[in-house]
Amino acid sequence: MRVLIVEDDDAMASALLAAVASAGHRATRVSRGADALLSHREHDAILLDLGLPDMDGLEVLRKLRQVSLAPILILTARDDERSVVLGLRSGADDYLVKPVKLAELLARIEAVGRRAARAGGTEPPGFEVGEVSIDLHRRVAAVGRRELNLTATEFELLALLARNAGSVVTREQILDTLWGDAFVASSRSLDVHLTGLRSKLKLPGFIINVRGVGYRVEGPPGRGPEDQP
Repeated sequence: MRVLIVEDDDAMASALLAAVASAGHRATRVSRGADALLSHREHDAILLDLGLPDMDGLEVLRKLRQVSLAPILILTARDDERSVVLGLRSGADDYLVKPVKLAELLARIEAVGRRAARAGGTEPPGFEVGEVSIDLHRRVAAVGRRELNLTATEFELLALLARNAGSVVTREQILDTLWGDAFVASSRSLDVHLTGLRSKLKLPGFIINVRGVGYRVEGPPGRGPEDQP
């Protein structure tokens, strides 16, 4: 995987470059947001610091999301709730707070890599659950004729729950599927993405909390295109 590291601190950047390379990935480092916007097309995933010298990292994130579907992991010292929520709702796939264990960081990178691979895999092109239709190839979801403006992670979360419609998907299963083995630290990310997904669906009762266990989408999966008469 080609990983772009957007980090202005030289010591931190060196450690990240070495860690990413040790896991078999190709890493490139830039120190400015403007450089990230110029070079993002050459990379499969992006590690983004928020404290950049030329512009705020959240602005960089929003601009990247307008032109790129590549997984973006925020890696920053900002640990306040507002920054976390803004980062995730602006399109980040994950949010990690410095200092981060390198093993955890690599697990998150591997997780977004697996998600990208699934997106290009051989699954059926789409399916329906009640009013909700999911196009896996175009990565678009809709409620009736209303197309949903989902982030990449919100789409993955909806698709996972809908694939298992009628059954409970535990928090651990969701976190492990979407974020990899280091799932405990990602629980806050899941809560933010779930809140955003429910808000965009506008379907009360579609995603049901199963207290202490996980979540369930009501109703059996609908027919895929290959099942239509």
